[in-house]
Amino acid sequence: MLENYEIRGLVDDRNEKTGRKIRDAEMKKIPYMIIVGEQEEAENMISVRKHGGEDLGKMTVEAFSSHIKKEIESTLQQFNV
Repeated sequence: MLENYEIRGLVDDRNEKTGRKIRDAEMKKIPYMIIVGEQEEAENMISVRKHGGEDLGKMTVEAFSSHIKKEIESTLQQFNV
């Protein structure tokens, strides 16, 4: 679904607890983590965490895509100045 918004990602499908996967992603300095558990799946939402421990909460894939695109645009504006 993220590919439709031109966002690439990796899936961590190891047989580990969610907390361990989040810790490993933090250690690898992965910019964003999307957590999809049973509750998120039932609500058709995703939980988003940003590197550094910032929890962005639950949102739709469309809202996440919009958030990423805004961040990219603001970063590009800093380089064009």
